[in-house]
Amino acid sequence: MLQKIFYIFVKIAVLFLLGLNVRRKELLPANGPAIIVANHNSHLDTMVLMALMPLSKLKDIKPVAAADYFFSSPFKAWLSEHVLGIIPVERGRKEKNVDPLEGCYEVLRQGKVLILFPEGSRGEPEQMTDLKKGVSFLAERFPEAPVVPVFTHGLGKALPKGSFLLVPFFCDIFVGEPITWNEDRTHFMTGLKERFNALSTEKTFASWE
Repeated sequence: MLQKIFYIFVKIAVLFLLGLNVRRKELLPANGPAIIVANHNSHLDTMVLMALMPLSKLKDIKPVAAADYFFSSPFKAWLSEHVLGIIPVERGRKEKNVDPLEGCYEVLRQGKVLILFPEGSRGEPEQMTDLKKGVSFLAERFPEAPVVPVFTHGLGKALPKGSFLLVPFFCDIFVGEPITWNEDRTHFMTGLKERFNALSTEKTFASWE
Protein backbone atom coordinates (compact mmCIF):
# COMPACT_ATOMS: atom_id res chain seq x y z
CA MET A 1 0.00 0.00 0.00
CA LEU A 2 2.80 2.44 0.88
CA GLN A 3 4.48 1.68 -2.42
CA LYS A 4 1.29 2.40 -4.40
CA ILE A 5 0.70 5.69 -2.56
CA PHE A 6 4.30 6.75 -3.15
CA TYR A 7 4.17 6.04 -6.88
CA ILE A 8 0.81 7.76 -7.26
CA PHE A 9 2.60 10.92 -6.10
CA VAL A 10 5.52 10.13 -8.42
CA LYS A 11 3.12 9.74 -11.36
CA ILE A 12 1.55 13.12 -10.55
CA ALA A 13 4.99 14.75 -10.31
CA VAL A 14 6.09 13.19 -13.60
CA LEU A 15 2.90 14.33 -15.30
CA PHE A 16 2.91 17.94 -14.07
CA LEU A 17 6.57 18.78 -13.47
CA LEU A 18 8.33 16.90 -16.27
CA GLY A 19 7.53 17.05 -19.95
CA LEU A 20 7.85 13.28 -20.26
CA ASN A 21 7.73 11.74 -23.74
CA VAL A 22 7.78 7.93 -23.82
CA ARG A 23 8.41 6.12 -27.08
CA ARG A 24 7.26 2.49 -27.43
CA LYS A 25 5.99 2.20 -23.87
CA GLU A 26 4.20 -0.98 -24.93
CA LEU A 27 7.56 -2.77 -25.06
CA LEU A 28 8.02 -2.40 -21.29
CA PRO A 29 7.34 -5.80 -19.70
CA ALA A 30 4.68 -5.80 -17.00
CA ASN A 31 5.13 -9.54 -16.40
CA GLY A 32 8.27 -11.57 -15.82
CA PRO A 33 10.64 -13.05 -15.76
CA ALA A 34 12.07 -10.05 -17.57
CA ILE A 35 14.89 -7.53 -17.17
CA ILE A 36 14.71 -3.80 -17.91
CA VAL A 37 18.16 -2.24 -18.35
CA ALA A 38 18.60 1.53 -18.50
CA ASN A 39 21.27 4.21 -18.46
CA HIS A 40 21.74 5.83 -15.07
CA ASN A 41 22.13 9.58 -14.48
CA SER A 42 19.77 10.40 -11.62
CA HIS A 43 17.80 9.01 -8.67
CA LEU A 44 14.79 9.88 -10.83
CA ASP A 45 15.65 7.00 -13.19
CA THR A 46 14.22 4.29 -10.96
CA MET A 47 11.20 6.30 -9.87
CA VAL A 48 10.22 7.31 -13.41
CA LEU A 49 10.59 3.76 -14.75
CA MET A 50 8.50 2.42 -11.87
CA ALA A 51 5.91 5.16 -12.44
CA LEU A 52 5.47 3.96 -16.04
CA MET A 53 4.27 0.58 -14.79
CA PRO A 54 0.64 -0.24 -13.91
CA LEU A 55 0.03 0.29 -10.20
CA SER A 56 -1.35 -3.24 -9.94
CA LYS A 57 2.05 -4.62 -11.05
CA LEU A 58 4.32 -2.60 -8.76
CA LYS A 59 4.81 -5.44 -6.28
CA ASP A 60 6.30 -7.52 -9.09
CA ILE A 61 8.71 -4.83 -10.37
CA LYS A 62 12.03 -4.87 -8.51
CA PRO A 63 14.77 -2.27 -9.06
CA VAL A 64 18.34 -3.31 -8.30
CA ALA A 65 20.60 -0.90 -6.41
CA ALA A 66 23.80 -0.76 -4.37
CA ALA A 67 23.39 -2.03 -0.82
CA ASP A 68 26.19 0.19 0.48
CA TYR A 69 24.14 3.30 -0.38
CA PHE A 70 20.46 2.38 -0.14
CA PHE A 71 20.83 0.16 2.94
CA SER A 72 23.47 2.25 4.72
CA SER A 73 21.12 3.29 7.56
CA PRO A 74 17.98 1.82 9.16
CA PHE A 75 15.75 4.52 7.64
CA LYS A 76 17.22 4.11 4.14
CA ALA A 77 16.93 0.33 4.43
CA TRP A 78 13.26 0.54 5.46
CA LEU A 79 12.44 3.02 2.68
CA SER A 80 14.35 0.99 0.08
CA GLU A 81 12.71 -2.29 1.02
CA HIS A 82 9.12 -1.30 1.81
CA VAL A 83 8.53 1.69 -0.48
CA LEU A 84 10.96 1.39 -3.39
CA GLY A 85 11.07 -2.42 -3.38
CA ILE A 86 14.82 -2.43 -4.03
CA ILE A 87 16.87 -5.61 -4.39
CA PRO A 88 20.27 -4.83 -2.80
CA VAL A 89 23.51 -5.86 -4.49
CA GLU A 90 26.80 -5.71 -2.64
CA ARG A 91 29.51 -3.94 -4.61
CA GLY A 92 33.03 -5.31 -4.34
CA ARG A 93 32.14 -8.34 -2.24
CA LYS A 94 35.09 -10.67 -1.82
CA GLU A 95 33.51 -13.57 0.07
CA LYS A 96 34.03 -16.84 -1.73
CA ASN A 97 31.00 -18.90 -2.75
CA VAL A 98 28.71 -15.86 -2.37
CA ASP A 99 27.06 -14.68 -5.57
CA PRO A 100 26.08 -10.98 -5.26
CA LEU A 101 23.37 -11.56 -7.87
CA GLU A 102 21.55 -14.25 -5.87
CA GLY A 103 18.78 -11.82 -4.88
CA CYS A 104 18.27 -11.01 -8.58
CA TYR A 105 18.12 -14.70 -9.48
CA GLU A 106 15.44 -15.23 -6.86
CA VAL A 107 13.31 -12.38 -8.23
CA LEU A 108 13.49 -13.85 -11.74
CA ARG A 109 12.72 -17.34 -10.39
CA GLN A 110 9.54 -15.84 -8.95
CA GLY A 111 8.56 -14.54 -12.39
CA LYS A 112 9.05 -10.87 -11.56
CA VAL A 113 10.64 -7.97 -13.46
CA LEU A 114 14.05 -6.53 -12.60
CA ILE A 115 15.11 -2.94 -13.29
CA LEU A 116 18.88 -2.85 -13.64
CA PHE A 117 21.42 -0.13 -14.43
CA PRO A 118 24.32 -1.96 -16.10
CA GLU A 119 26.68 1.03 -15.93
CA GLY A 120 26.86 0.35 -12.19
CA SER A 121 26.68 3.94 -10.96
CA ARG A 122 25.32 7.33 -11.94
CA GLY A 123 27.37 9.13 -14.56
CA GLU A 124 27.23 12.43 -16.36
CA PRO A 125 23.83 13.28 -17.87
CA GLU A 126 23.24 11.40 -21.14
CA GLN A 127 26.86 10.17 -21.27
CA MET A 128 26.91 6.38 -21.06
CA THR A 129 29.89 4.54 -19.63
CA ASP A 130 30.92 0.92 -20.21
CA LEU A 131 28.32 -1.70 -19.34
CA LYS A 132 29.07 -4.16 -16.55
CA LYS A 133 28.67 -7.85 -17.39
CA GLY A 134 26.31 -8.66 -14.52
CA VAL A 135 23.26 -8.48 -16.78
CA SER A 136 24.76 -11.18 -19.01
CA PHE A 137 24.93 -13.61 -16.06
CA LEU A 138 21.26 -12.95 -15.35
CA ALA A 139 20.37 -13.51 -19.00
CA GLU A 140 22.43 -16.68 -19.09
CA ARG A 141 20.70 -18.09 -16.01
CA PHE A 142 17.25 -17.13 -17.37
CA PRO A 143 17.51 -17.31 -21.18
CA GLU A 144 13.72 -17.10 -21.49
CA ALA A 145 13.72 -13.64 -19.89
CA PRO A 146 13.73 -10.75 -22.40
CA VAL A 147 16.22 -7.97 -21.72
CA VAL A 148 14.62 -4.63 -22.62
CA PRO A 149 16.97 -1.64 -23.10
CA VAL A 150 15.71 1.81 -22.12
CA PHE A 151 17.54 5.07 -22.83
CA THR A 152 16.50 8.08 -20.77
CA HIS A 153 17.30 11.65 -21.74
CA GLY A 154 16.90 14.67 -19.49
CA LEU A 155 16.42 13.03 -16.09
CA GLY A 156 20.03 13.80 -15.16
CA LYS A 157 19.23 17.49 -15.66
CA ALA A 158 15.83 17.36 -13.95
CA LEU A 159 17.46 15.96 -10.79
CA PRO A 160 21.25 16.22 -11.08
CA LYS A 161 23.57 14.02 -9.03
CA GLY A 162 23.94 15.46 -5.55
CA SER A 163 20.79 17.61 -5.83
CA PHE A 164 17.47 17.19 -4.01
CA LEU A 165 15.64 19.91 -5.94
CA LEU A 166 13.58 18.76 -8.92
CA VAL A 167 13.97 21.05 -11.92
CA PRO A 168 11.14 21.02 -14.51
CA PHE A 169 12.67 19.74 -17.72
CA PHE A 170 11.56 18.03 -20.92
CA CYS A 171 12.58 14.35 -20.68
CA ASP A 172 12.45 11.49 -23.15
CA ILE A 173 12.23 7.75 -22.57
CA PHE A 174 13.21 5.53 -25.50
CA VAL A 175 12.29 1.85 -25.11
CA GLY A 176 14.11 -0.57 -27.40
CA GLU A 177 13.31 -3.99 -28.76
CA PRO A 178 14.18 -6.78 -26.29
CA ILE A 179 17.11 -9.11 -26.73
CA THR A 180 17.66 -12.56 -25.23
CA TRP A 181 20.64 -14.68 -24.26
CA ASN A 182 22.49 -15.96 -27.34
CA GLU A 183 24.89 -18.36 -25.56
CA ASP A 184 27.88 -16.03 -25.91
CA ARG A 185 28.70 -13.39 -23.32
CA THR A 186 30.73 -11.16 -25.62
CA HIS A 187 28.11 -11.20 -28.36
CA PHE A 188 25.34 -10.55 -25.85
CA MET A 189 27.08 -7.53 -24.35
CA THR A 190 28.00 -6.21 -27.82
CA GLY A 191 24.38 -6.56 -28.92
CA LEU A 192 23.13 -4.75 -25.82
CA LYS A 193 25.60 -1.91 -26.34
CA GLU A 194 24.48 -1.62 -29.96
CA ARG A 195 20.85 -1.33 -28.83
CA PHE A 196 21.77 1.50 -26.47
CA ASN A 197 23.77 3.23 -29.20
CA ALA A 198 20.76 3.01 -31.53
CA LEU A 199 18.46 4.47 -28.87
CA SER A 200 20.93 7.28 -28.20
CA THR A 201 21.06 8.02 -31.93
CA GLU A 202 17.26 8.05 -32.04
CA LYS A 203 17.31 10.63 -29.26
CA THR A 204 19.66 12.80 -31.33
CA PHE A 205 17.38 12.67 -34.36
CA ALA A 206 14.31 13.27 -32.19
CA SER A 207 15.84 16.52 -30.93
CA TRP A 208 15.88 17.78 -34.52
CA GLU A 209 12.17 17.14 -35.07
